Amino acid sequence: MSYTKRIAQELNLQSRQVESAVQLLSDGNTIPFIARYRKEMTFSLDELQLRQIEQKYDYYQAVDTRRIQVISIIEKQGNLTKELHQQLLSADTLVELEDLYQPYKVKRKTRATKAIDAGLKPLADKLLRGSRGDLLSEAKRYLCDAYPTTEDVLSGVRDIVAQVIANDTEIRQRVRQKAMEWGNVSSAIIKSADDEKGVFRSYYEFSTRIKWIKPYQILALNRGESEKVIRVRINIAERDWLPIVRQKYRRSHQGPWLEQLDLAIADSGKRLLLPATERFIRSDLTEQAHEHAIEVFTNNLRGLLLQPPIPDVVVMGIDPGFRTGCKVAVVDDLGQVLETSTIYPNPPQKRSVEALDSLGQLIKKYQVKLIAIGNGTASRETELLVAEVIETVGSVQYLIVNEAGASVYSASELARDELPDLDVTLRGAVSIARRLQDPLAELVKIDPRSIGVGLYQHDIDQRKLSDALAWVVETVVNQVGVDLNTSSVALLSYVAGISQALAMKVVEHREKNGRFQNRQHLLAISGLGYKTFEQCAGFLRIRDGDLWLDSSAIHPESYDVALQILEIAGVDDNSAEMEREKMISNFTRDYSMATLTEELEVGLFTIQDVLEQITKPGRDPREDIPLPVLRSRVLKMEDLTEGLELQGTVRNVVDFGAFIDIGVKQDGLLHSSKIPSDFAPQVGDILKVIVLSVDVERGRIGLGISR
Repeated sequence: MSYTKRIAQELNLQSRQVESAVQLLSDGNTIPFIARYRKEMTFSLDELQLRQIEQKYDYYQAVDTRRIQVISIIEKQGNLTKELHQQLLSADTLVELEDLYQPYKVKRKTRATKAIDAGLKPLADKLLRGSRGDLLSEAKRYLCDAYPTTEDVLSGVRDIVAQVIANDTEIRQRVRQKAMEWGNVSSAIIKSADDEKGVFRSYYEFSTRIKWIKPYQILALNRGESEKVIRVRINIAERDWLPIVRQKYRRSHQGPWLEQLDLAIADSGKRLLLPATERFIRSDLTEQAHEHAIEVFTNNLRGLLLQPPIPDVVVMGIDPGFRTGCKVAVVDDLGQVLETSTIYPNPPQKRSVEALDSLGQLIKKYQVKLIAIGNGTASRETELLVAEVIETVGSVQYLIVNEAGASVYSASELARDELPDLDVTLRGAVSIARRLQDPLAELVKIDPRSIGVGLYQHDIDQRKLSDALAWVVETVVNQVGVDLNTSSVALLSYVAGISQALAMKVVEHREKNGRFQNRQHLLAISGLGYKTFEQCAGFLRIRDGDLWLDSSAIHPESYDVALQILEIAGVDDNSAEMEREKMISNFTRDYSMATLTEELEVGLFTIQDVLEQITKPGRDPREDIPLPVLRSRVLKMEDLTEGLELQGTVRNVVDFGAFIDIGVKQDGLLHSSKIPSDFAPQVGDILKVIVLSVDVERGRIGLGISR
């Protein structure tokens, strides 16, 4: 079966969709470009489907590359039979290939290879076939220096048979399947373990079926084992593996031959087959857990990046702290720094009166409307201070902002370039303020792994995690669009087709020659050829430029289509947006789309996208998302009572629920058992919740969905 047909079956797609996608990707097109501007060719595949196609295609190519290597090696050994060759050609996965290759691998010296080198293999073959006769007499014929007694010879023969059984592809696969169905995962505390805080208490005596174990439990077990707190075991009952081996190898054996075979089978299971099965299952479970954890990370990151901006407002950012004080930065509506300061309201200095006065003066001086407080150390103490200031100055609101990665940004080369005159400690406050104004534009400056929106981050395959998170950032950036005349190098480098080096050239060209007036000016940049222009142009916006179409998501290749539609609809190109929207709405109601596609010789998907952009050019999809909950007073845990209804913001989503910021020191937990089956909370969602339980001593709040 061809790659495309197999992938189409696995993803429940049409073969022609996969074939078109593979061809477009092979031609150097980016996933965002294909998803947005080649819908006619792929029948509207989205970014996720295209990425899955790309990953599976790459995987099957890797399988074929490995297949060629394995066939070549076995052929050179002289062991490539027609049957084996056909099996290798039919193998669909790397696991199947490696299973078939296992008996032919050049192995380190083992007990079996030692016996084979001593010439015991013919007798081992007889034992495997179920020969009859005097076994001891047969064994005496193989006496040698390495195996001087008949018992030594029989031991060596059993070693060979044990390895043959353990390397048997069919046996390995069937035992794995049985183990995955009926096997058990267990863990126990190591007596000498140091787990003072009881982090792994749930796994001191843990046991569950392999098929029931949760991804987060796998990651917890792996970490507990790596920190030498617990010992993890895969338990496979004898009844689940022994009959499988006996069914294949215990044929017409009798007497001493049967006794020796049973000893070899038992040795194979204990020493080779079961340990190999355990390693495979642990590896497979870990890989599945990593994939699941990465999916959680990517979903949370997407929600965080898609938080709506709060534009056109002066913001004060506060990076809280105790001993080193709270760093304060005021930025204007464009994110430019107006003033910075350091206050010391918290212990050990406790200069709260001075801090209140300083904040009040800055708020009045710059007409600050919003205050962003980082959620790190001393954030709630700082929140109390801000609430007190607001009581005095009025008409100001605040928000606790996730400051994860702010310190990474502060010390980065990018931060030094952007804020060369600011101390590294103050750059974090600037970043916190800007995150409130435009989360996406600020968060793209930070390695996505440093944003902290998942569990067991450092236990996951870092390359896969980085690739997945970078893909999410790229997808969101291109979905939202980028202002060509204001965006940073970091933001531009995520636009389809634009590398970081090219993004730097774009910014340098802008600084040297002034604003871009139209998209075509991009072609004047060295290294930005037509192919790159094709990939990136539709995602770059130019506000107040030569042509209003440049502010939209309409690709330059479709400008003629847009203008023709306006002409057919009788809409003036220069008409106001509301008037244009009304006229286009009337036009689409009365005019046949089939007729329009026929007249313009353009696909329906393109027509629909162009019509959407004509009515609202460059519309930001984040506008559909509710703004974060802004506060002006502090709520304490002691203020909470069961049944109290509040609004909260989803901060993190994990396997067992969602953590909700309801404005108190500790986020509340909306447990998965309290989440309706038809609802999946996302990071940034604004939810109306009800307090179910409050444990002030342990700092725990249980929440439910308020209907």
